Amino acid sequence: MLDLRLIREDLEKVEKALARRNGGFSVRSLVEVDEKLRKYQGEWEQFNQRSNQISGEFKTGKVAKEEIEKLKTEAKELKLKREEVETAKQEYTEKLDELLLAIPNMPDPSVPDGHDEEGNVEIKVWGEIPKIENPKEHWELGTALKVFDFERGVKLAQSRFTVLMENGAKMERALMNFMLDFHSKRGYREVFPPILVNKASMQGTGQLPKFEGDFYKCADDELYLVPTSEVPVTNLYRDEILNEEDLPIFHTAYTPNFRREAGSAGKDTRGYIRQHQFNKVELVKFCLPDHSEDEHEKLTADAEAILEALLLPYRRMLLCAGDMGFSAKKCYDLEVWFPGQNKYREISSCSNFGDFQARRANLRYRPADGSKTRFMHTLNGSGLAIGRTLAAILENNQKPDGSVTVPKVLAPYLGGLEVLEPNR
Repeated sequence: MLDLRLIREDLEKVEKALARRNGGFSVRSLVEVDEKLRKYQGEWEQFNQRSNQISGEFKTGKVAKEEIEKLKTEAKELKLKREEVETAKQEYTEKLDELLLAIPNMPDPSVPDGHDEEGNVEIKVWGEIPKIENPKEHWELGTALKVFDFERGVKLAQSRFTVLMENGAKMERALMNFMLDFHSKRGYREVFPPILVNKASMQGTGQLPKFEGDFYKCADDELYLVPTSEVPVTNLYRDEILNEEDLPIFHTAYTPNFRREAGSAGKDTRGYIRQHQFNKVELVKFCLPDHSEDEHEKLTADAEAILEALLLPYRRMLLCAGDMGFSAKKCYDLEVWFPGQNKYREISSCSNFGDFQARRANLRYRPADGSKTRFMHTLNGSGLAIGRTLAAILENNQKPDGSVTVPKVLAPYLGGLEVLEPNR
């Protein structure tokens, strides 16, 4: 959520920044609603002040007889006017909240202009692209290796649900444990949160109300299956005031994630890339405002370190203003190389939200100097998407005979397993 005072005081700056996101956001209508709300608030305060004055006069017992009826009539009229204004005030408060929740974050000045992924900027390339003659795609390899069972996943649920079999299930679990252990050693405190969250949690991180149709919701409860563990972990400290010395806080968490992918019809229908249920290890940071830019770079490097440990070639992309997520002020995408598809595919988004989520979730801290509370900054990134990591391992480590070598760092989690072999 943007700072309302900033919108009031520098509307042109806000409009110019949001126009970089391809526009379409009702900032001026928000200002109009805010002005009407403040007008009603002023009237309510005037009526209330006069009502208190009349009450005070009656309490003194010194009201002249000829004034009593006049004051009683005025008090009744004031009550009716105050009730009318209270109704209008409530209506415009709800309108203002609705508009504020619908406006995305402003891009950081360092974010390049652009309308879509074509405007993203390559920042870094790591690793050597493997030379594989006639590389197969991960779903071909995974089926032959009995890693994936796509047909039974459809039978059990519907399309874009997959059963992991035998070594596939073991590889997924090994990757989860490896990532959690890796990040824990780098200072992240592990959390295992609920995978059902309430509406306030979804609203706090920016998933609601804008993207309501993208998520799975329980029919009999106001609860949502988490689309990412960013949601429960970021909301751990919602409506709390931490002390400055408590910051920074780094958390890592594993959860299964659930997304309808309502806007992705026809995209990645084959394979294990875009699933309705998928596993992911997340990184979440809470820090002082002055430190968030530096922490963003460090968080991104922590996600990259997983790819480097697995010897997976990747690149870092700085997203342009038109391609960033709703809540981010700056975002790096990490894209891993897929030989079978002959291109890079996203495997992690690492975002700095500034105080945008903190305002929505009321995440504050008390400065050490005793000054008034401030909103902290939040950051998060995938560290990593486990399914996409597994798919990338299959494609990058494939051999001519259809076998796949297992990254050495995973061997301790797999009982020393070094190779996945077909028909075994």
